[in-house]
Amino acid sequence: MENRNLGQYVLVTLKGMAMGAADVVPGVSGGTIAFISGIYEELISSINNIDISLLKTLRQQGVKEAWTRLNGNFLLALFAGIGISVLSLAKLVSWLLENKPILIWSFFFGLVIASILLVGKEVRKWSAATLLALVAGALIAYYITTLPPSGSVDSLPFLFLSGAVAVCAMILPGISGAFILVLLGSYKTIIDALHNVDLKVIAVVGFGAVFGLLSFARLLKWMFNNYKNLTLALLTGFIIGSLNKIWPWKRVLETRNIGEKIITIDENVSPFAYEGNNQLAVALIAAIIGFLVIFILERTAAKK
Repeated sequence: MENRNLGQYVLVTLKGMAMGAADVVPGVSGGTIAFISGIYEELISSINNIDISLLKTLRQQGVKEAWTRLNGNFLLALFAGIGISVLSLAKLVSWLLENKPILIWSFFFGLVIASILLVGKEVRKWSAATLLALVAGALIAYYITTLPPSGSVDSLPFLFLSGAVAVCAMILPGISGAFILVLLGSYKTIIDALHNVDLKVIAVVGFGAVFGLLSFARLLKWMFNNYKNLTLALLTGFIIGSLNKIWPWKRVLETRNIGEKIITIDENVSPFAYEGNNQLAVALIAAIIGFLVIFILERTAAKK
């Protein structure tokens, strides 16, 4: 665990805010931001510190020692940033997706393209196995993006499950937790709960997320410890496959009314085949900005 000063913890919080901003967009993964910003493996390792032995340390050696073993300052700073971002940006992101879809998708498309390059370069040795993992990851992520979304489901047990499944996706680069919520049909319910500060729904989803996080982080740590190159190749594939979801120009094929929710089924089209103003020049600028944001994050991580 790193020894950080106050300024460095503020930087961790800012990285958490970037993760939170990504996590509220269906198709973009906060895990990608964590990886690029250099905190991914520390995050996974810190989450894995939450176990029975931590309670033993707390009982025998006190709060200070347990907090240190947990890497509590890091987790507190990071999740504070994620929480601030999710609570403050959920409404803004929803508005942008509704009113400025080409611009926000272009920004994230550029961001993800840069992520592919930077995560892919972490693979130290390419082989038939790593290439297979890359292709498998891309196909899995692509398939997920083609699944039709479900209608809204409001039962508390299902929302608990949604939180558990989505958080597993959120910590995987390239797999969008928000999009998983869309597929499960609980995205709107959870976003509305955040807007309206529905503490019951937020608590149930939160407990589900904690359960999923503690379970899945152990698998990820094992994969990094034993098959790091394969894991990195797989994660790079996940990010490549996610590009299908965040392509900025789409044509609506079908609109469905499920309860109070309107769901659209669409397909990707060329900007030149887009019906309406394709905003191509501004979209390219937004994509370049997104691309540069990732390199700034990576440069910041390299200097830490």
